[in-house]
Amino acid sequence: MTGSAQRAVEAVWRMESARIVGALARYTRDFALAEDVAQEALAEALVAWERDGEPPNPVGWLLATARRRAIDAFRRRSALDARYLMLAAEWSEEVEPPDPERIEDDVLALMFIACHPALSPEARVALTLRAVGGLTSEEIARAFLVPVPTIQARITRAKKTITAANVPFELPPPDERKERLGGVLSVLYVIFTEGSTATAGDRLVRTDLAYEAIRLARMLASALPGEPEVCGLLGLCELTAARFPARTGPDGDPILLEDQNRRLWDLSAVRRGMAALAQAASAGRGLGPYGLQAAIAACHTAASTAGETDWDRIVLLYEALGRVAPSPVVELNRAVAIAMASGPQPALEIVDELVATDRLAGSHLLPTVRGELLTRLGRTAEARAELELAARLCRNERERSVLLRKAARLV
Repeated sequence: MTGSAQRAVEAVWRMESARIVGALARYTRDFALAEDVAQEALAEALVAWERDGEPPNPVGWLLATARRRAIDAFRRRSALDARYLMLAAEWSEEVEPPDPERIEDDVLALMFIACHPALSPEARVALTLRAVGGLTSEEIARAFLVPVPTIQARITRAKKTITAANVPFELPPPDERKERLGGVLSVLYVIFTEGSTATAGDRLVRTDLAYEAIRLARMLASALPGEPEVCGLLGLCELTAARFPARTGPDGDPILLEDQNRRLWDLSAVRRGMAALAQAASAGRGLGPYGLQAAIAACHTAASTAGETDWDRIVLLYEALGRVAPSPVVELNRAVAIAMASGPQPALEIVDELVATDRLAGSHLLPTVRGELLTRLGRTAEARAELELAARLCRNERERSVLLRKAARLV
């Protein structure tokens, strides 16, 4: 095999997997079967396309092949199965021209199924990346630094849960759709967050994972253009990703925001992010959690230098975010903003409150921030102890090395 067929199959799958699996799931009304026959079609394409060349309509070829596999599966289940008879009568070797509206509905339905509330958060992430993003189990496992069998088990359990719960392949009703949209957004947010700042491993940024989350967010925004929080999430992702080129040095070590070369920021991503944020704000209902985070990212983007950052506005935005989506991480970020706007002492009081209530136990973020604040206050010995604690808790090698260097300088 020369590899040309493999590259062609991978390219088609990466771009069209959601539409292919979505169409198959709609036809079969069986999510697990749809995913299985799609994978069988991919395996057959690797052989057939190498032998015969890439077909004129690759997506149609994959759909037709997968449909035949689905019919075979129904035949094996029961020769008299009513669904088999119906599908066999409806499906021909000719693939009808795709209906753009139906395609978008299929992709949207696939997202809602992959993020169904019956699934665990870990299973939702894995299934979304597999079924909607088209990533292999190996790619997902590599991104989240877990064994491949673990990812495969999560995906298998997720498909069994969907079947057992008798989840229909269709868009939820409008009222339920709005209720479940938060779950879909949270999955995309988790994927992007892990890509933008990896929790473990030897890389700070996993751009492949972050850009996959952005691609999925764009698909969701295209399918639901009137949803402000979808636009807010897309804006947040674009504005954050705009800083990727300046976030690490040639050796891969992190570069703090105030030290970044802002001329390296991706201006195209900035424009896309600002446009998405403006669309979220235009709904007139006030910004939600993702929109507020996008507005915070926009404040950093608007400053041509670190010294020009409007920290007072960022403090206000974090206060608003704390009201609509309270969390200890939001409170910690608010403390950082207050330190930049008003000095380290009031920020330290907020951080000490988080320590006292044990709301971020086990996280390296809290001692990291506390160590920075103590450093600014001249409490060197305490600061060094906090930074060393943060290094012990941190699972990302790049972040850990930076923390240890900071601690070593505090002699």
